[in-house]
Amino acid sequence: MPDSPTGSTSLEFGVLGTAGIARKAVIPAIAASDHAVGAVASRDAARAERFAAENAIPRSYGSYEALLDDDALDAVYVPLPNGRHAEWTKRAADAGLDVLCEKPLAADAAEARDVVAHCDERGVTLMEAFMYRYHPRTERAVALAATELDDVRTVTATFRFPLYDRPNDVRLDPDLAGGSLMDVGCYPVSLARTILGEPDRAYAHAGDTRDAGVDTELSGVLAYDDGRSARVASGFDTQLVQRYRVDATNGWVAVKRAFDAPTDEPVELEYEIDGRHGVETFPAVDQYRLQVEHFAERVADGTAPLTDGQEAIANMAAIDALAESAADGGPVDL
Repeated sequence: MPDSPTGSTSLEFGVLGTAGIARKAVIPAIAASDHAVGAVASRDAARAERFAAENAIPRSYGSYEALLDDDALDAVYVPLPNGRHAEWTKRAADAGLDVLCEKPLAADAAEARDVVAHCDERGVTLMEAFMYRYHPRTERAVALAATELDDVRTVTATFRFPLYDRPNDVRLDPDLAGGSLMDVGCYPVSLARTILGEPDRAYAHAGDTRDAGVDTELSGVLAYDDGRSARVASGFDTQLVQRYRVDATNGWVAVKRAFDAPTDEPVELEYEIDGRHGVETFPAVDQYRLQVEHFAERVADGTAPLTDGQEAIANMAAIDALAESAADGGPVDL
């Protein structure tokens, strides 16, 4: 585990599974950093071998257990379906490996608490992979809301994309903690909480247009006792939209292409504050690489990541409340 040129620990990662997010985003991000992917595992040995060859990964395994026994690894990235995050995060911690786990960390807040306690007991670093939090534009939006907007009253945040012609997609499987709220709605919830803090109650309405047993559309409100609110929406049934807007008594901040920002072109943030209108442009960055580097820095210094276990628990509590309200038709207190 040598030191990297940036001063953080140079990590060798194992990847549990061959998910698209690993192939398209996180493995390239690790490769572009001072860290490396040393191994990948699949429950299908041939698939793992092909994936390793296609992504220049030196070792492959036909089971997750075998990867966790690889003594050369320092950390594990977990991009498995939502319903398997908790089990394999805990098993990685049992192997003494630090864990970068895809969002959401667990199927519900109770399971998230169990995972966090488990990792704490084993002394490993745990980070939930909310990559958008590490983009400089997100940092700027959060700073504007905290320091230049007076009395933020409302946050509106949406993440929808088309999930058509894929009836067997894991995101439509209730047994794997699927649904639009869990898959992409977790981003608007995270953003709203980052700006406004923890809500007092939740209201939501959901639809299941595929008769899949999960929400394919959801609209919700996170309400605060002082009258502030956040409106959040997610879905699989429309074209791609990902944006948020923060409104205050003296202005607003708005962001488009908000969560899965492109890595190869600049992005913008727009605001109007105290009558001053502005558009700020941010150079192209790989927010996945920034996420990996933050994780490695926290492993090296032993401090809590920005999106640590406690943050994951709080986000899941809000998601649970929205899901319960959608199912029961009434408000749910947090």
